Amino acid sequence: METKEIAVITRMVLEAMEKERPQKPGFEVPVGISARHVHLTQEHIETLFGSGYQLTKKKELMGGQFASNETVTVVGLKLRAIENVRVLGPARKASQVEISATDAVRLGVKAPVRESGDTKDSAPIAVVGPKGAIYLKEGCIVAMRHIHMSPKDAEAAGVRDKEEVSVQADNERGTILRHVKIRVDESFTLEMHIDTDEANACGIRQGQTVTILQKGR
Repeated sequence: METKEIAVITRMVLEAMEKERPQKPGFEVPVGISARHVHLTQEHIETLFGSGYQLTKKKELMGGQFASNETVTVVGLKLRAIENVRVLGPARKASQVEISATDAVRLGVKAPVRESGDTKDSAPIAVVGPKGAIYLKEGCIVAMRHIHMSPKDAEAAGVRDKEEVSVQADNERGTILRHVKIRVDESFTLEMHIDTDEANACGIRQGQTVTILQKGR
């Protein structure tokens, strides 16, 4: 048998063995569906709700954050508005409004897909509360999908902070989502955050899991 034939047969055998080898399961992550919400500075909280006002907690969230009992109305171009938008606390250094792409169409604004906190040159938006209103020249974004992890979880998943991965929803839609940002901090619990548009398109419900795929897939 010639060398070329041996090489071809060997390759075929190795490929067959690879197909038979059970694949190592990926790292599973529960999903949290993030609805539209607002982050505010203390100055803006007082403008919207009154002098000296402090947000009141409705539900504890990860990383020291909480969903407050307070809600506001966000107003886009041509006075298009969405009411009862939840305010998250505590107060931040800069105010921002996080919406879905569908919300952006409804409001008539061109909100870019950004990581939370990256609001430079983002869409303008107005926020109205019971005691006043504010106008943000920039600050309205569609939040980039991301995964919160503790350092221990990141080590187990083989990923690093700020890295981007792909994840797969193993359901009837079988969707693969790319460009998912990893965010690692001691205060984080394991959860992937997507907005309502993404959840509906992928057929994902709150608490279901997705699987982190191997890098490069």
